[in-house]
Amino acid sequence: MAGHTDNEVRIAAPLPFVWDMTNDVETWPALFSEYSAAEVLERRGDTVRFRLTMHPDENGTVWTWVSERTLDRDTWSVHAHRVETGPFEYMRIHWTYRSTPEGATLMRWVQDFALRPDAPVDDPAMTARIDRSTKVQQERIRKLVEQAAAEAG
Repeated sequence: MAGHTDNEVRIAAPLPFVWDMTNDVETWPALFSEYSAAEVLERRGDTVRFRLTMHPDENGTVWTWVSERTLDRDTWSVHAHRVETGPFEYMRIHWTYRSTPEGATLMRWVQDFALRPDAPVDDPAMTARIDRSTKVQQERIRKLVEQAAAEAG
């Protein structure tokens, strides 16, 4: 059984502003509370390959992996996947952005993955963990982007 999450947040800021701020991988350690570092390894057109490092987990383990994101500004969407999969057989994330009539932005993350048989947790447990974490991170991002948009005028 594979894992799947689907979460959306409404951000009171224009779509291009949200897009630019949330796709600046180098600033992710300030935007996401779970990342201690984000290192861009390569850029090819609209694709960026980067290494993410998390803060130590409850057991003191520091997780790190390489991911790749391809941005499509024409459709306001991003397709990403882990290159170094770690405990996952695969991990794919699709981000979409939509403007609302009142000028806000709906940012949606759909994540599909499967864990390896020897992973420390199973797919349902990881689904619950990712779903909880995504809600926390999207709320944090919402606040930070809205604050930045208000300061930018």
